[in-house]
Amino acid sequence: MPHTKLLRILAICLHLFIGIGAIAGGYAAVSNPLSPLDAPAEMLKNGPFDNFLIPGLFLMIILGFGNVMAGVLALLKHKWWEYATGAMGDTLILWIVIQCVILGTFEVLHVIFFLLGVLQGTIALYTMYKGRKFPFDQNMSSEKVSL
Repeated sequence: MPHTKLLRILAICLHLFIGIGAIAGGYAAVSNPLSPLDAPAEMLKNGPFDNFLIPGLFLMIILGFGNVMAGVLALLKHKWWEYATGAMGDTLILWIVIQCVILGTFEVLHVIFFLLGVLQGTIALYTMYKGRKFPFDQNMSSEKVSL
């Protein structure tokens, strides 16, 4: 399965790219929660936060360190790397959707990172399918199952 190896390498690259960027962005928000990277806290008026501290912590810890750890799992070919990749992809997609709703904006970077999350999820689903790692038994015969 050479294509699966290539997808694992792509997943590692995605995890590191997203993770390092999220750590940097999260650190900016945590270190200056009122105006990280010149973003005023009033941008959050439609959401539950008065400043960027909590979103910054989530960005840094969950999306940042989470993606780096998922990348390490993929690098080490850990048996759960696909699940971690899928979880990080789903988390990134949700993060972008929630961010767009709270900020009331829709920018090119939102589209790019949404699509990166979709790509992570697609890699996870495909490699799990090829490796028969779905949480159900794919070896079931086509016989009818009696209850």
